[in-house]
Amino acid sequence: MIVLRKIKVLTIFGTRPEAIKMAPIVKKLDENQCIEHKVCVTAQHREMLDQVLRIFNITPDYDLNIFEPGQTLTQITIRAMEGLERVIIDFNPDLILVQGDTTTVFAGALTSFYHKVKIGHVEAGLRSGNLYSPYPEEANRKLTGVITDFHFAPTEKNKQNLLREGYDEEKIYVTGNTVIDALLYVVSEDYRFNDELLDNLDYKNKKIILLTSHRRENLGRPMENIFSAVRDVVLKNEDVEVVFPIHLNPKVREIAHRILDGLDRVHIIEPLEYLPFANLIARSYLVVTDSGGIQEEAPSLGKPVLVVRKETERPEGIEAGTAKLAGIDRENIFKEIDILVNDVNEYKKMANAVNPYGDGKASDRIVDIIVKRLGTELKMQKLR
Repeated sequence: MIVLRKIKVLTIFGTRPEAIKMAPIVKKLDENQCIEHKVCVTAQHREMLDQVLRIFNITPDYDLNIFEPGQTLTQITIRAMEGLERVIIDFNPDLILVQGDTTTVFAGALTSFYHKVKIGHVEAGLRSGNLYSPYPEEANRKLTGVITDFHFAPTEKNKQNLLREGYDEEKIYVTGNTVIDALLYVVSEDYRFNDELLDNLDYKNKKIILLTSHRRENLGRPMENIFSAVRDVVLKNEDVEVVFPIHLNPKVREIAHRILDGLDRVHIIEPLEYLPFANLIARSYLVVTDSGGIQEEAPSLGKPVLVVRKETERPEGIEAGTAKLAGIDRENIFKEIDILVNDVNEYKKMANAVNPYGDGKASDRIVDIIVKRLGTELKMQKLR
């Protein structure tokens, strides 16, 4: 009888969005009897990452703690790779999992490649078509793809993106997006906010717009246009109220306060932990955002999304009708928000459109693929 050792899997992540989307996979890997699993966080983001770790009760086996105020992309990359090299040497994994498109993802994949460890890329195949938008995420995801062994693509369109770039179809797996798995874990109708403002908003009679904006490429005039358009909508529509969990970036804060301060129905609040943020999406009327992940999360909860960017790497939502590109022109952003606020039929079209991002079982599929494929490889190695 051949006794096989467990498959050694290392998951690497460093920011809040990565942690949210990796958390369901971490849980499934920990439960699987065929896998020896360890978690490494770079802490590219520190405070926001720790919030998610607490929510999902994840204790990292390795914590590189690389965060420094004002850190550059080069500094993040160098510190992450130096720390990850030590972790890989210590654990000697069969597979390293990275998620998405952050600098941690690229650093993790490149360090894995240098040590000839197989790479699994969760949320593979997203493309905006513009190497500098989002920046540096579009480059990170493309560079990671070149050295990836397992492409876990959320949608068929993501798979087609990879095929057009010449990737081997046998290495591409359409799984759905793990963000849906995470949402189902945390959203509840009975949820109560630990915040007096959020707990007392009139979600039934007011049209609560959730606003997020932080993209580097939107800093400056584009962001001024976004906030000015939101201001115009509030001034025109007395039933509209805006909640803006503001990013920590001081440049974002300066623009936001300059344009939005003084409006009674605009609430600029500090960044929210994932648990209240997910439940705020569920209670909101619509979402205006330049974020990537929220384009997937909000449709899962029946909330229309207006994407304030020139392009998106998540066209499935646009095509399904759950999201719409509003661009970065002030007048167009105002028009698109105003339509959804005042046209019931247009709102219902988006709110009732079918979510294209999955059924909440992506993590099960990813772990099953790892066990099947790597288990078979280990068995073949034993037989040689």
